[in-house]
Amino acid sequence: MIYEIQAPHSIHTSIRLPASKSISNRVLLLNALSPHCQPLVNLSDSDDTQVLQRALLSSGADFDIGAAGTSMRFLTAYLAQRAGNWTITGTERMKNRPIKLLVEALRLLGAEIGYLEKDGFPPLQIKGKALKGGQITMNGGVSSQYISALMMIAPHLEQGLELHLEGNLISMPYLQMTTCLMEQFGVKVEWGSQTVKIRPQTYKPVPFTVESDWSAASYWYEIAALARGNAQIELLGLNEKSTQGDAQGRFVFEKLGVATQFADDAAMVSVGSGAHAGVPLRYDFVNEPDLAQTLVVTCCLSGVPFDFTGLQSLRIKETDRIAALRAELRKLGYDVKVEDSAMHWAGERCEPDETPIIATYEDHRMAMAFAPTCLNGQPIRIADPNVVTKSYPNFWKDLAQAGFVIQEL
Repeated sequence: MIYEIQAPHSIHTSIRLPASKSISNRVLLLNALSPHCQPLVNLSDSDDTQVLQRALLSSGADFDIGAAGTSMRFLTAYLAQRAGNWTITGTERMKNRPIKLLVEALRLLGAEIGYLEKDGFPPLQIKGKALKGGQITMNGGVSSQYISALMMIAPHLEQGLELHLEGNLISMPYLQMTTCLMEQFGVKVEWGSQTVKIRPQTYKPVPFTVESDWSAASYWYEIAALARGNAQIELLGLNEKSTQGDAQGRFVFEKLGVATQFADDAAMVSVGSGAHAGVPLRYDFVNEPDLAQTLVVTCCLSGVPFDFTGLQSLRIKETDRIAALRAELRKLGYDVKVEDSAMHWAGERCEPDETPIIATYEDHRMAMAFAPTCLNGQPIRIADPNVVTKSYPNFWKDLAQAGFVIQEL
């Protein structure tokens, strides 16, 4: 399937954003680890959250989590400490996303986990049991989801967990989110500079309402930036003091002239004064990697040169996002340079495709980051548009509500 998207002349809309997937997945696990469950309100309707919810409610022993990376990491840790014999698998892409670092850490804590196909990758066979816990050391520069998974099961370990993190920590706001949510569920988390210590404790669940997703908001910030003053967008459900790392995106978009005003339970987004003027935009995405695609595309379409670093985790996401970004931007005539975990653009152009079709690589964020490029004057075609269900199932409906014309080809 291919969607062709055409932009309206101006945008004045109010959008109810989806609930935060990151918060939803964490509170689902914390609720499951609690001695009794409390109501969870406004859970994300994303594929990732629905997969995790079904698995936690299932009476079966074999789980196929599809393309849900968070669910793979969180469930692996959860099942390792839950008595039973379990298997967990996913899509072909998931079978090529590494999980060895988490498995090795769990084994050091007493887990019995084996690989059913390729060493270091799903699918996994897990013999769940009570885990001893204790002190372990782990690389903190690969995936914060590994660390969050270990943190959340730590109160159930006989000796608790003392986790020493080596190297530069990435996606620290996600670890802070995990910490904050665990403490709301009654568990004390002790942080040192590179160490997290969690003693054996019992979760005390509370009724919980999930706030809207700042990652989803980023695409509307992109739309505001590319609409060049012809957009006023109300985004409902955003928390100005959110623990979500991607809430920092509004400050990056400020440098591109996009202003945010908060009122009640909403943020009003529009282009104000002080738009970026020629100087390269520099930013380290080590804490907000999910914003990278959105901002790379926004800068290219806005003619803003950039130097973006801290992108190392993008290579192990739903696809190699760095390679995918470079390939698809070339179709639009932008020649972005790649260097290890960095992307640079000084305005270099190349010959664009006559009728570009953006490949999405089974990656929801590729579809959503490129859809607003039609605001540059030409319709854009997006292949496999249904990938957005992974995090934002109503994305296309919300675009249509905002006046975009979406045609299935």
